[in-house]
Amino acid sequence: MRVVLQRVSRAAVRVDGATVGAIGRGFVILAGFAPADSEATLEWMAEKIAGLRLFGDSEGKMNLPLSEVGGGMLVISQFTLYGDAAKGRRPSFIDAAPPAVAEPLYQRFVALLGAQGAKVETGRFGAMMDVELVNDGPVTLILEKA
Repeated sequence: MRVVLQRVSRAAVRVDGATVGAIGRGFVILAGFAPADSEATLEWMAEKIAGLRLFGDSEGKMNLPLSEVGGGMLVISQFTLYGDAAKGRRPSFIDAAPPAVAEPLYQRFVALLGAQGAKVETGRFGAMMDVELVNDGPVTLILEKA
């Protein structure tokens, strides 16, 4: 599983011009899945994200987790995180889980994030999405769990 996590002031995702998910302060999570991802992988990633201390405390030091700032999460499936552009000019996506495998992983991951207590919004799996965000910091992390 690969994740790109961005700390944001606000974010929204639209499909065909209609907003399908939006948050204020929190995390935009772009999540890519591999065929070998398991329940343990999803649980580890959800707990890792919920516990990250990426928000400023009273001294401005990144020391607070999402739960302490009342933030939300906007989770968007992103198979292109498994793009391999080492050869040629057109990336290969053979390492990404196919939709029939990835969609249940995505749905389970969203449920696990929700169980961590934060508001969770989503994009629409498999759709062409317009994602708009205001990056806070900017703070961006790449997380991976094999």
